[in-house]
Amino acid sequence: MNALIPRRFCCYTLRAMKVISISCLALVALAAPLYSQQPSASQTHAPKTATSSAAAAKKPVAPASAPISRALLNPALLKAKAPADFKVRFLTTKGPFVVEVHRDWSPLGADRFYNLVKNGFFNNGHFFRVVPGFVVQFGLSPSPAVNKVWQDAKIQDDPVTQSNHKGSITFATSGPNTRTTQLFVNLGENARLDAMGFSPFGTVIEGMDVVEKLYPGYGQTPEQDRIQSEGKPYLDKEFPLLDSIKLARIVVPPPVAKKPAAVPAKKPAAAPAKK
Repeated sequence: MNALIPRRFCCYTLRAMKVISISCLALVALAAPLYSQQPSASQTHAPKTATSSAAAAKKPVAPASAPISRALLNPALLKAKAPADFKVRFLTTKGPFVVEVHRDWSPLGADRFYNLVKNGFFNNGHFFRVVPGFVVQFGLSPSPAVNKVWQDAKIQDDPVTQSNHKGSITFATSGPNTRTTQLFVNLGENARLDAMGFSPFGTVIEGMDVVEKLYPGYGQTPEQDRIQSEGKPYLDKEFPLLDSIKLARIVVPPPVAKKPAAVPAKKPAAAPAKK
C-alpha cells in the first residue's frame, strides 16, 4: 500500500511529525522546573556524596576563609570513641537546633560525627541541598584543603537499627562503605532509605522548626564537586541565600550537684564516775 501514497504526501507527513516532536520536547523542557520544585518520593534521589573525578582535581583550590585546625588535616588522628549518648547544638543562620546521638544505634557513624564536631569540622559549612519534605544535606567543609583529606577517609557501614523518621540524622553515601563527612536530616518519613543502608545515629530533639526553615530555593543545584574543590567562595558567589552553620559544639551536661557529706552526730559526754 505504501507504493500508492504520493511522495509529496509522505514529505508533508514527515515534516508534520518533526514539528509535533519538537513541540513535545519544548513542552517537556518547560514543565521540568515545575517537577523539580517539589519532587515526590519517586523523584528525589537518595542522599549521596560526590565521587572524585579528574575534572574536579584540575580545578584551582580556593584559599581557606578561616584558620584550620591541624587535627582536621589528619583524619587518621580523629578516632576517639563517642560517649554512649551525647547532644550537639548547631547554631545556624536561621537559629539553633539540637541533635541527640545514641551510639548504640550506629556506633561507627556516631564516632565519626563526634570527632568531626569536637574538632570544628562543620563550622561555617553550608546546607547545600534542601529538598522540602525529603532531606536537608550538609557536611562539606568551607575549606578545600580539609575536603581533600577527608574525601577518602571512609568508614564501614553500620547495620540499620533505626528507621529514617522525620528528624533523624544520617550519613550520606556514594555506595556501600563510603561514609565520610556528609550528613542529612530527614524532613519527612523516609523509611524507603532504610533498605538502602542509610543508618540513623541520632535525632533532632530541639529546633526542628529551624531545620524546616533552611533556605530551599536552590534545591539540588549546588555542585558537590565544586564545593569540595572551591569551598565557601563558590557557594557565597553562586548561591548567596544558602543558610549555614555558625557553630556546632558538643553540649556539656551540667555537673551533678554533690550531696553534702553527713556530719556524724556528736556523742554525749559521759557522766562523771562516782567515787
